[in-house]
Amino acid sequence: MSSQSQPRRVENLHTDKGKVPVYATGIVEQPWDDYSADDHATWATLYARQRELLVGRASSEFLRAQDAMGMTPDRIPRYAQLNAVLEKATGWTLIGVEGLLPELDFFEHLANRRFPVTWWIRRPDQLDYIEEPDLFHDLFGHVPLLMNPVFADYMAAYGRGGVKAHAIGPDALQNLTRLYWYTVEFGLIREADGLRIYGSGIVSSSGESVHALESAAPNRIGFDLERVMRTRYRIDSYQKTYFVIDSFEQLMDATRPDFTPVYARLAMQEAIPAGTVLETDTVLQRGTGEGWPTDADA
Repeated sequence: MSSQSQPRRVENLHTDKGKVPVYATGIVEQPWDDYSADDHATWATLYARQRELLVGRASSEFLRAQDAMGMTPDRIPRYAQLNAVLEKATGWTLIGVEGLLPELDFFEHLANRRFPVTWWIRRPDQLDYIEEPDLFHDLFGHVPLLMNPVFADYMAAYGRGGVKAHAIGPDALQNLTRLYWYTVEFGLIREADGLRIYGSGIVSSSGESVHALESAAPNRIGFDLERVMRTRYRIDSYQKTYFVIDSFEQLMDATRPDFTPVYARLAMQEAIPAGTVLETDTVLQRGTGEGWPTDADA
């Protein structure tokens, strides 16, 4: 690890051929004293809006965990203060990063129960949408469920699996990335009073928090490990399909076996377009497809 006294704000590079991801590996101290009044106001605005929106929409465990962490609603939380609570609960710690990490670095952090959190927050003109993960997405969206022992174990197991998949090759890595996308980022969970959100990409987005549960457009399909790992996804629009788990234990059980034979089976099968519904799916809702983009899925 390295530390830098002046952390950089590393964002995607925009060219005439589209955006190019830019990666950074540095581990940085959170420059809390350098946050501006606008930075704190952006956090406070987003926090208040999302918390209000998520009541009755987010997983009850997510809301409980966020309360238990003691995130400050009126100003950007200090990582060190959150770490004191998080490490005691599940052994995880937050580390400051400058932006997107290379895949192997990210997996190794997760495997060692370190969660990378981008140090910078979006600008006021980016309140409703930002392409890459910022402090709000990471801290508000990802971190609370690390207080849940089962989900915390799932994330560490995912990191170990990522290190292994990285060594196997790009196809295995792609399969595993789809699992992360459709669970950690865009997962839904079935609770006693209905479907709820737990994926960080949804809970940190005001628009998708409503769309994921209430829109008629997307498919909502029961979780099946290999089905998920074959399914393409959207990186530039709301998801065409959401996969629904019954419990976090279901995720942990699915991740426990060695994935090597799974990758071998998947290598013999075609990828599934993001909006496709299969005859073998457990369909909770077949989406209307209204408003779906027609270009290629990721």
